[in-house]
Amino acid sequence: MAKTFEEINEKIKSRKAVVVTAEEMIGIVKERGAKKASEDVDVVTTGTFAPMCSSGAILNTGHSVPRMKMTHAWFNNVFAYGGIAAVDFYLGATECTKDDPLNKAFPGKFKYGGGHVIEDLVSGKDVIMEAAAYGTDCYPRKELRTLINIKDLNTAQLLNPRNCYQNYNVSVNKHTNKTIYTYMGILRPNMANAGYCSAGQLSPLLNDPHYRTIGIGTRIFLGGGTGYVYMHGTQHSPNTTRGANGVPRGGAGTIAVTGDMKGMSPEFVRGVSMTGYGVSLALGIGIPIPILDEDMARFTGVSDEEIFAPVVDYSHDYPNFEGSPLGWVSYKELRSGSINLNGKKIETFSLSSYPKARKIAEILKKRIDEGSFLLGKPVELLPGEEAGLTFNRLKLRPV
Repeated sequence: MAKTFEEINEKIKSRKAVVVTAEEMIGIVKERGAKKASEDVDVVTTGTFAPMCSSGAILNTGHSVPRMKMTHAWFNNVFAYGGIAAVDFYLGATECTKDDPLNKAFPGKFKYGGGHVIEDLVSGKDVIMEAAAYGTDCYPRKELRTLINIKDLNTAQLLNPRNCYQNYNVSVNKHTNKTIYTYMGILRPNMANAGYCSAGQLSPLLNDPHYRTIGIGTRIFLGGGTGYVYMHGTQHSPNTTRGANGVPRGGAGTIAVTGDMKGMSPEFVRGVSMTGYGVSLALGIGIPIPILDEDMARFTGVSDEEIFAPVVDYSHDYPNFEGSPLGWVSYKELRSGSINLNGKKIETFSLSSYPKARKIAEILKKRIDEGSFLLGKPVELLPGEEAGLTFNRLKLRPV
């Protein structure tokens, strides 16, 4: 018998809901079957913690005396976009400091950037703010240099256009005899290692492969606090190859999320430096999946050995939009420490923290058990395969 969001929320309020993590659900479905599991379990919690580049923060500093229309601003020497309003800024997670040598001395170290500023703010640290303006009658001030703290800001919220990829590539370096530096890690020549970035069976969108419960208004664990899905993410591409279990065999869905930074924890919001590539933000996200029916129980019971990711060459094929996957490997193989690709054994490394993902799922389970975290019923679900959305390359045309 099908359940509704409203019915499950009533059970959460009365602290009668049965909540398990995605790891625990695998055993329940295997032991009892999907039908009985759907009757016994109300909510499955998920988690992921990994670099999520398409992230940033909207900051409102409040007005100085005299007032100032800040056209340019830097936080700990990291530029924030100010073409929004007088004291509103967007600080991107991948923005570097203005004096960073970048890759001039290759490979660059990228020691500090937007993701680190966001971590410092969430940590309660003071941050140096500098601003410049051209001056107007109503906003006469032209220069500013001050210390700010998240407690001083009117608002500080994450506003992330693309997080939580549903699945992703496994990266290798096949075509060069030198080490290469990518957003998927440092890759040694001749496929000596392979990088991946997903929590697999714990990952939120892999537990709802057809987006039956996730959409605009879904309440989520975000950076240690509470956040919301506000739209499908950029590059959301659900119309892709899927396995018999509905799980996509590569990157597919993404979500756009937002949340109040003042309720977050630096344990789940961390600046990241990627040698030879740049800076980013590692972020913890957890989504509760309501078990509405037997199908949702089956989806949340999928294990690492049933989830496959494509192996992609990052030395030539990926940068040039050429080639096909070199093969597919399961997350069970990836997490074992090595994969076998066409007879070659390749050691693996992960950019995603599975222990942190597990901890997020457990924290979210506890909050729901205590009745302090209700499900947010989406007003509109994420677009599914029928939407026909695809990830297109930029078409270059003569100017």
